[in-house]
Amino acid sequence: MKQVTGNAFHYGWVIIAIAALSQFFSGPGQTYSNSIFIDYYIEDFGWSRSTVSGIYSAATLTAGFLLFFVGRLIDRNGSRKMAVAVSVALAVACFFNSFVTSLVMLFIGFFFIRLLGQGSMALISSSLIPQWFVKKRGRAISIAAIGGLVSSAAFPLLNVWLIESFGWRSSWLILGIIIIVCFTPLALFLIQNSPEEMGLLPDNGAALKAEPEKKLIKEVSWSVKEASKTRAFWLLLLCAAIPGIVNTGLTFHLVSIFAEKSLSLETAAGILSLTALIGLPVTFITGILLEKVKVQYMLTLVFAGELVSLFLLQKADFLATAMVFGLVWGVSMGIERIVMAVVWPNYFGRKHIGSISGISMAMVVTGSALGPLPLGIAFDLFGGYTEILWALMIFPIFGIVAALLADPPKKEASIQQPVAKEIEGPAENPLLAD
Repeated sequence: MKQVTGNAFHYGWVIIAIAALSQFFSGPGQTYSNSIFIDYYIEDFGWSRSTVSGIYSAATLTAGFLLFFVGRLIDRNGSRKMAVAVSVALAVACFFNSFVTSLVMLFIGFFFIRLLGQGSMALISSSLIPQWFVKKRGRAISIAAIGGLVSSAAFPLLNVWLIESFGWRSSWLILGIIIIVCFTPLALFLIQNSPEEMGLLPDNGAALKAEPEKKLIKEVSWSVKEASKTRAFWLLLLCAAIPGIVNTGLTFHLVSIFAEKSLSLETAAGILSLTALIGLPVTFITGILLEKVKVQYMLTLVFAGELVSLFLLQKADFLATAMVFGLVWGVSMGIERIVMAVVWPNYFGRKHIGSISGISMAMVVTGSALGPLPLGIAFDLFGGYTEILWALMIFPIFGIVAALLADPPKKEASIQQPVAKEIEGPAENPLLAD
């Protein structure tokens, strides 16, 4: 048997770059970007903050329910077509937001930028990389995550400059033009849906010329229907929702929580920046660790970090304690960002990853939409956050239990794909067997 060696240049690096850009250009649909526009809506139209916030949450929740269908479209049409279509649609949604004049238009605008930006652009990234990487999947996802981290730092500053220079309506137009000029052509010409389309295999594996059956590794993929019959699927969905509830709730109310503890607005902003900064090295370390450590054990670290963070936040009456809280919280979020992207393809394979990840993303978005509500209600009822912060600890406790019980499902190999002999999945990956 003759085996052709892999290319000297691994095209997977191009895929990682495109996936990172997909996360970066999801920015106009993310909360850190939209928050810059909120005060201008309130000032120009006289809407109340609670009204705008309620519409934003409702639009986010509605968008989350549709992400499963976006995932199915990715499986059916491939990441390249979907990346082009979604990026063009996101640009159009930005254009639409520049014409908002009523609450109905505001809901429609929020709905489409949340569906297409926060949801679909991120989903394309998380569906594309697993097609190209098995052995180094965690590392590849951690590198692509840089796009999201840079986006969270860049778009708020960019939006402030654009609005001050051109006004908020023109800013939305410019954001749409940036997306369609900078990302759409790259997606059209550079994305390859899978290495097999180029005669390659995951992790730059070599294509086989003859007697491939002697070197086949069986890769088992689960459909949504099949996956939904496993205990791990539902436990992992619970694990996907919990960080959205806890982290979004804390982020949304952090300034108010710190004010209750006599800590300044600048301190709250500094802690948020600290969590983003610490997340960068943590994502790299997590990606490497996932090649050696079972993913469900890494997932328990996420919830252990959330549990400790909630406890430290209760004690954050001084700057030093607040900084320790920010460090622990940033580590937890950095691990979660990578682990939740790796666990789905590791457990359920590549073939239906778009549909399965779409369900997971819907849970994340739903958790994010609902997360701020219990803290706001508790503040109105009790005049503070002490009781609700203690109550929130039940969520990461549930997460730890769910992660430990979510053993990888077992299934007889039903799909055989030529995967290079030298490619070995993470130790716990049940999808690869001799």
